[in-house]
Amino acid sequence: MREKILTFLRKQNGKKYSIRALSEALGFTSAEDYKTLAKIVNELEEEARIVPNKKNEYTLIEYSDYAKGVLQVKKKGFGFLLAEEADEDDIYIAKENMNNAMHNDRVLVRVRRSPKGFKKEGVIERILERNYTHLVGTIAKKGEEYRLLPDERSLKMEILVPKTHLNDAKVDDKVRARILSYAFEDKRMVCKVERIVGEKTAPGVDITSKVLKHGIEEEFPRSVLAEAKSFPEIDTEDKGRRKDFRSRPVVTIDGADAKDFDDAVEVEKLDDATFFLGVHIADVSHYVQEGSELDQEAFKRGTSIYLVDRVIPMLPKNLSNNLCSLMPGRDRYALSLFMRIDTKGKIIDHEIHESIIRSKARLTYKEVNRILAGDEETKKKRENLLPMIEAMEELARILREQRTKKGSLHFETDEAEITLDDAGKAIGVTLQERGESERFIEEFMLVANKVVARHVYWTELPFLYRVHEEPKEEKLEQLLTVANALGFGVKGKKAITHKELQKLLQKVEDTAGEKGINMMMLRSMQKAVYHEKSLGHFGLAFDHYTHFTSPIRRYPDLIVHRLLREYFLHGRDTLKTAKRYEKRLPMIAEYASVRERKAIDLERDVADMKKAEYMEDKIGETFEGHINGVVGHGIYVSLANTIEGLIHISELADDYYVFDEEHLLLVGRRKKKVYRMGEAIRVQVRSVSIVEGEIDFVLAGGD
Repeated sequence: MREKILTFLRKQNGKKYSIRALSEALGFTSAEDYKTLAKIVNELEEEARIVPNKKNEYTLIEYSDYAKGVLQVKKKGFGFLLAEEADEDDIYIAKENMNNAMHNDRVLVRVRRSPKGFKKEGVIERILERNYTHLVGTIAKKGEEYRLLPDERSLKMEILVPKTHLNDAKVDDKVRARILSYAFEDKRMVCKVERIVGEKTAPGVDITSKVLKHGIEEEFPRSVLAEAKSFPEIDTEDKGRRKDFRSRPVVTIDGADAKDFDDAVEVEKLDDATFFLGVHIADVSHYVQEGSELDQEAFKRGTSIYLVDRVIPMLPKNLSNNLCSLMPGRDRYALSLFMRIDTKGKIIDHEIHESIIRSKARLTYKEVNRILAGDEETKKKRENLLPMIEAMEELARILREQRTKKGSLHFETDEAEITLDDAGKAIGVTLQERGESERFIEEFMLVANKVVARHVYWTELPFLYRVHEEPKEEKLEQLLTVANALGFGVKGKKAITHKELQKLLQKVEDTAGEKGINMMMLRSMQKAVYHEKSLGHFGLAFDHYTHFTSPIRRYPDLIVHRLLREYFLHGRDTLKTAKRYEKRLPMIAEYASVRERKAIDLERDVADMKKAEYMEDKIGETFEGHINGVVGHGIYVSLANTIEGLIHISELADDYYVFDEEHLLLVGRRKKKVYRMGEAIRVQVRSVSIVEGEIDFVLAGGD
């Protein structure tokens, strides 16, 4: 009945109905039907799917002057609603219209005309879902009362911790506290300490606090650890259906610090000038059986999280760093994908097998890059692998050229390498080097994911895909407007193609505007997510794509392995499996996408905090940078080592600056000085907030 009500109201284009009128229109005549209808209408109103007017007549929220979404509160107390409706702009919420809502709460907002010049302004009518049930912060004392100073600085209210609820926490301890009562009007929030993280300056406490703030659990339940330790070492005699590929010249190529080796590869150039590519992926699904405690915990976590001082794995270490990890010289179970590829990058044929492999060598990216650069000492050390490394380089170049020809977008985004001392303090932030070996392993993983997705797509069996839908037209239009204003002309403004975006990326390469345009293009794109339907991948220009290559650290890859085994490798009841997963996959896809976003947010939050910590003792120092963002409240400046800071518009004291939203410019009203994306600029560090991961710059003298 719910869907029937929603479908009916959707077709009415905003016409409003009382419960009685809705009952008559839908043909619900019995008293029992009317009672059920009224109950469902109340539920839909509670969920803010429908909203009433003063006469208690209902319509869908999208046809009303209401919106729902997540509230983002800024430091000064005002906020913006990130609306759930796809075509809604962000809605400004004044401090006095918060109605006791907190940062990241999901709220219902009544939208009205803005007296302050914003496109849309709103008043929070109702809190739909509280984001915070717990807070992370530092215990402080004022007079005889104990307070919690929250790490989330957008929370401006006083937070009381009664002495009876301290649970042995002391002043300056970092803690996790459960909210007992929220702040309403003049009442204070009250919390109870549930966990003492440690003294606030102790090594690692700052990062653990961020982990807890994001609601991530580091420790595994005992039952999950016990299950992970219950598996024996691989019994090579019990091969069963598995192909024995232990004699093949398989190697792993990863970062120097990696311990969880998901993938191993082999490449050979054949006599007919085609290439043989073998991609062997850890067979995690052999161990993590559907419905087991390991499976439930892996689903709950969704992904491994990589922080500057630790990894929070999806699976216990006995699996992630041991039994599943494709370590050199150790027999390991795998799913092996073999492809034959011609010199134009076309996949001639492929095979997928359950296998046993034994990696012949563990190579690092830096080691292979030295070989490619001609380092004689490293080449001599790996002499037996040189023909394969040369074939890898040639095949990767062919695959990349083929992707480019199809319209794949090559973003070169900068990543930071952050160095900590023994006390956990950031002492170095440098630009992470990315060489040819990183690129060709990326190409092999991309083609493997594409081939697996295609393999399943044509069977029409339920499957889990990685999708990236086309960007919104209005965001692309702004990108092109800004690019043209910077002198990087692009054709086809109304019907932009992959090719035109490719040309833009090529034009800005190695120019001052490269970082800004790359960032704008990334922001104009939709987020890549998991989906039960193959909707294509715009950024890669692939019709079908999935995630197959990292089952140790991503739950969707584990599901893909499980489905491959069920559909093709075991010969079981495929239709029964298909029917079961057809119902489950939408939920798995949505949840995995949410967990991925949560992990990214935590990784970014920790990196920003450590970058700010690194800059703490550099206040007053001057740096060279480039403008990589222009907004109404100032300009964002990026330094060469990826550190970013804001010059607030109030610091531009030589003129009154006006924000040109269409071209993303700040223009001085009197002197007509312009600040635009990509410009080189000298800045001085003004202030740093480590907890918030924020750095404020001012213009350096003479700029």
